[in-house]
Amino acid sequence: MTARTHPDVALPPEFFDRDPRRVARDLLGKLLIRRQGRQTLIARVVETEAYLGKNDPAAHSASGRTARNEVIFGPPGFAYVYFIYGNHYCLNVSCLPDGEAGGVLFRAVEPITGITAMAKARDLPESSCHRLTNGPGKLTEALSITRADNGVNLTDRTESLYLAEDNFPRPRIAATPRIGISKATALKLRYLIPNNPFVSKP
Repeated sequence: MTARTHPDVALPPEFFDRDPRRVARDLLGKLLIRRQGRQTLIARVVETEAYLGKNDPAAHSASGRTARNEVIFGPPGFAYVYFIYGNHYCLNVSCLPDGEAGGVLFRAVEPITGITAMAKARDLPESSCHRLTNGPGKLTEALSITRADNGVNLTDRTESLYLAEDNFPRPRIAATPRIGISKATALKLRYLIPNNPFVSKP
C-alpha cells in the first residue's frame, strides 16, 4: 500500500459517537499515531473488532461499570487499555455517548513510519516487518502502548497517542467472527482489509 498520511488531522469525537460496528468498519484505513519524544510512529489500521456493550457477553462491559472498564462507559474517542493473559496489552477506543458502553479493539495495523523503532520495541529484525503489528498484543508492544495510555483522548492530536484521518482510498472490507474469545463467537464483528499481509489471521 502507498503511504499518503495526514497525521495532523485527528479524527473528531463525533466519529466515535456511533454504533461500534460502524466505527470498527470506518477505522480501517485510518492512522494510529504514536509520538515518542521527537519521533513519530505511524501505522494504518487494517483489522478491528467491535464490542457492543452490556448486552455483548464477550465485552468487558457485560458485567457492568467498574473501575477497570470505566473508560468504555465514558465519552467517545478515548483509549481503553487493559492487560491480558499476563503478558500483553490491548488497545480499544470507546464508542457511543457518555454513559453508554461500546468499543472497538485494534487487532492489527500496518507500519508506515518508524519501522526501525517498532522492530526495536518488538526485539525483531526490520526484515520481519509483517510480524511487527499483526496482532493486538504485537501492535501495542511495537508502539509502546501500556496501561499508562488508558484514558488518553484519541481525538486530540496534542496527545502522544491519537487517531488521524487519511486520504487512503476506502478499502474493501471483510467481516468474520471475532477470534480469541469464548463467548458470542458466532457474531461477525471482526473487520479487516482482505489480503493485507498485516492482519492477524487470514
